[in-house]
Amino acid sequence: MRHQDYVVKLGAKERKQLEAIARTGTSSARKQIRARILLHADVGEAGSQWTDKRIAEALGCCADLCQRVRKRYVQEGLEAAVARKQRETPPVPPIFDGEKEARLIALACSPPPAGHAGWSLRLLENKVVELHIVEKASDNTIGRILKKTGLSRISKNSGSFRRSKTARL
Repeated sequence: MRHQDYVVKLGAKERKQLEAIARTGTSSARKQIRARILLHADVGEAGSQWTDKRIAEALGCCADLCQRVRKRYVQEGLEAAVARKQRETPPVPPIFDGEKEARLIALACSPPPAGHAGWSLRLLENKVVELHIVEKASDNTIGRILKKTGLSRISKNSGSFRRSKTARL
């Protein structure tokens, strides 16, 4: 039997909270499993005092998950052990920051190049790379950024001021 490094000792309030998560079906399956792991790992008077291996067999998960849940409970507390860990950074870093977005919007509001009636997303895509604002960008990314500003390339409004709505009688 492996030595349990992280000992879970639940108070009455914590146990009641975990039982509510485990018994009501409103929480996610991941949250319910983690609540059950902590309930079975409890070494207090009301706890089961099971080992990671026994918990894993009973709940249909791996023993490493039981060990990780115990560790997070001891180090970070109940909410951290039951809830999903939040990412610190996004999976793909954003291409445009505030300054680059401002330069793109200024470019879109400027007069179009010679031979063109207006800026297209493809023209903006090429010009942004040509001006070294970003290394590469897609027309979809540029369209999303311009959409956030409310900039409409087809209306008479240049996008610098929003049209005021007139009252209809």
